[in-house]
Amino acid sequence: MRRIVLFILVGFILVWTYNLFINNFIQLEKVEEEPYKGIIEIWDFSRKGSYKWLQNRIRTFEKQNPGVYIEIVSKDDNKDTMPDIIPVDLNFSNLDVLEPLDDYFENEELEEFKHQALVPVTYNKELKALPIAMTTSAIYINLDKFYERGVNPPIDGNWTYEEFVDALKQLTCDSNGDGVIDEYGFLTSIGENNYHIWGIILSDGAQFIEPKRLEYSFYGEKAIKGLERLMDLKYKHGIVPDYFGIIGEKDAWNMFFEDQRVAAFATGSWAIDVLEKSYREDNGFNFEVVNFPTGDKNLPVILSSDIISYGIIKDEDPKKMKMCVEFLKHLTTNSNQKLLEEISLFTVKRGIDDMYTDNINMKKIEESLSYTHYIPIVDNWNEIDSIIHEEIINALLGKKPSYEAIENAKIKINKLKNNLK
Repeated sequence: MRRIVLFILVGFILVWTYNLFINNFIQLEKVEEEPYKGIIEIWDFSRKGSYKWLQNRIRTFEKQNPGVYIEIVSKDDNKDTMPDIIPVDLNFSNLDVLEPLDDYFENEELEEFKHQALVPVTYNKELKALPIAMTTSAIYINLDKFYERGVNPPIDGNWTYEEFVDALKQLTCDSNGDGVIDEYGFLTSIGENNYHIWGIILSDGAQFIEPKRLEYSFYGEKAIKGLERLMDLKYKHGIVPDYFGIIGEKDAWNMFFEDQRVAAFATGSWAIDVLEKSYREDNGFNFEVVNFPTGDKNLPVILSSDIISYGIIKDEDPKKMKMCVEFLKHLTTNSNQKLLEEISLFTVKRGIDDMYTDNINMKKIEESLSYTHYIPIVDNWNEIDSIIHEEIINALLGKKPSYEAIENAKIKINKLKNNLK
């Protein structure tokens, strides 16, 4: 019995000694790791007002993280190295230099983002960049033109392709009686990195990129029908000028905005600020944002590359990598996302529904985000984009029929794919 008591007593002394001295000593040895302190360089994402917006977010982050200094550097600086944080878009080709971001986020954090915003920045099942803002395209109509000619604008901003054509035929005319059509129902520019017109081309259910396999898939009957709808605007319905397909973006915009010789125009959401400012100053016209016309799919369709995202260049310093990620997380807090209103962009987060409550046109753009298909990162994108737009323009200029243009694009893109295997 005495041995048992002695054994218990010795055990108690050992445990007490460990807790009092050894464990405290170990805890003293566990010095909390210092976070990164130093300079982080970032490129501006080059939207109107984005530099100031980014500066304000940087100031707040630096106050929260003493010793961290984030510098906005110019893309024009002749440096041998890239900055730490860079915008990533479809034209960014060297994805290997980017730090995969998956391990820096809990699943719950990523679930706060809109799925359609994360897919375009995911490549080979790795999150290559973090979306921080988004926007899309729309059709803008000159309401003054509609009312002058007694044409009703689409109810609730929705119209079928047939209603779209019927309305805009009435707005295509010879305004000065010289026998030459000089006002047109519709116009936009077409070309590489420009997807405003694809809302019509994809309205019957065709796909540009198959979302699961991430492969080019604009071919077949639906693609042919969509391209023919576009060609019919010129050759059958006559609501666009002869130079539709080759007119540049600036000249097309001037016909709509400056000259007011176009009743409906497709472009990005940046146009709202310009049109509203001009109207307030009595230099412009009353306008409305409406959806793209629907085809067999019976829903508006928009194709866009307007996801603004940042990637992080790989670095040997894990603390620096972590701090870069923390800054991107800072840009996507709910409070900072709401401040995207300052630069006419939209949140990439779910559940933020109280933006643009006093701007009906921006609210319409926000609602149309749900109809927008964002182009994902695809190998050889620049070449694919160039091939398909060249063939579409050839069809619009009457150089080849729709089926031949689409088949030629498919053959060229398949050849490109096979040559790189």
